[in-house]
Amino acid sequence: MKFAICNETFQDRPFVQQCETAAALGYGGLEIAPFTIAPDHDATRLDASYGEYLLETAQFHGLEIIGLHWLLAKTDHLNGGKGFHLTSPDDSLRAATLDYTKHLADLCYAMEGKVMVWGSPQQRSLEPDWAVDESAHRAADLLREAAEYCAPLGITIAMEPPGHTETNFLTSARETAILLKLVDHPNCQLHLDVKAMSYELDHETPGTPTPPNIDPTQEQIDTYMGELVRHHQGRLAHFHANDPNLLGPGMGKVDHSAVAAALREIDYQGWVSVEVFKYEPSPNEIARQSLEYLEKVYR
Repeated sequence: MKFAICNETFQDRPFVQQCETAAALGYGGLEIAPFTIAPDHDATRLDASYGEYLLETAQFHGLEIIGLHWLLAKTDHLNGGKGFHLTSPDDSLRAATLDYTKHLADLCYAMEGKVMVWGSPQQRSLEPDWAVDESAHRAADLLREAAEYCAPLGITIAMEPPGHTETNFLTSARETAILLKLVDHPNCQLHLDVKAMSYELDHETPGTPTPPNIDPTQEQIDTYMGELVRHHQGRLAHFHANDPNLLGPGMGKVDHSAVAAALREIDYQGWVSVEVFKYEPSPNEIARQSLEYLEKVYR
């Protein structure tokens, strides 16, 4: 396994300083959120030459750019104020979303990235009058076209189930695996995230194995994460390490031992990326503690 960190961890620092810090701490890769590098959060304003500049900067510091995540975050003001959306019944909105995804793929390719993590929970959620089956087929059609575009670029779209606390569409690995069967393309696979997996045993998660009126223990939650990795090993393209407290791995209640053991058991050779959503006590300290924990538990 290789260890990376998501670049928004370092917030508003110039990209060169993000690279300096990540490399100095011992990370091997950076995972890029497009909104952190694009003027007005609009990735269409970045061309391949800028991607190549970012790649050269990262490589100078001994880092790989492993790919992109938060693909549609902070884009609600784009596309004439309509933003982008995966499941909308508006054909023109989905077409614009596909076009934007293709541009992101071109940018990712210029940076020699290999994965695009499709989280973006707000840009997938269903309205009350949208039928789930129809929405799933709309999403699958869009993702299939995106995967076809990504294939010759050597990029895999990694679909993330963010959990029921963030969206009402694809809230579990099970639901996401069903969608991936609809997509039926080798360049559209599964992404797993510790924070999100911590909700898999909640009663609110469709298909949860938890019996009614019984709350799972933390040990059961931790163990189940390992079971999810084993069950979906044939589709697993990428992995995020964090905690439901929004900090890094080892900084909260989740014991990563079971899920790390499962990744070793399936001989996972991909990246484990640190993704956090809180930045206290400091980005550097979070990054340092997270990598220390990864080296201790995931190796």
